[in-house]
Amino acid sequence: MTENNAQPIDTTTKPVQALLVVDMQSAFVSGDGAVPEAARVLDRTIDLITRARAAGALVIQLQNDGEPGSVDEPGTPGWQIHLPVDADRGETVLRKTIDDGFEETGLGELLADAGVRDLAICGVQSEMCVLATARTALDLDFRVVMPHDAHATYDIPAAEGISDAVPAAMVSRVAEWALGDEVEIVARAQDVDFTKP
Repeated sequence: MTENNAQPIDTTTKPVQALLVVDMQSAFVSGDGAVPEAARVLDRTIDLITRARAAGALVIQLQNDGEPGSVDEPGTPGWQIHLPVDADRGETVLRKTIDDGFEETGLGELLADAGVRDLAICGVQSEMCVLATARTALDLDFRVVMPHDAHATYDIPAAEGISDAVPAAMVSRVAEWALGDEVEIVARAQDVDFTKP
């Protein structure tokens, strides 16, 4: 135990059989509209995808279909998946219209058909689509590992009479905390190991 009675972080974790990459779309990770930690989350996500592929784990990317006029409106440059998808390896892109990547997408069936029970989740935005997808995965009794350095979001602007601005890093940490003790938070993406389903 440390001096303040906090538990030390355990960096060892059982391998996962799948990687869910949430909304790594150009609008959110490139250009002026990118999340503040876009370079970090891109670097960590590329590492996770590379190692998942090498181990034969399932890689699934979620793609949000935004409303007309939004930065992720289907068909716009910002809507495009930013990282390559290897269709020859059976990688899949599932489009969604709400935060939860399981709702009306077939994600649950895809994971079940592949025999996946353990998965890692990364991407954007921490408190929205990443959190909603992780929550449903936990509710469906999947084991969920979330690497702290492989998800990100935006600052929350100040709201007069309510709060000062909330930095993006704090928002991401609160999203992890909101998942309770069911989720396995690891400090670094490199601490996630992969295996075949």
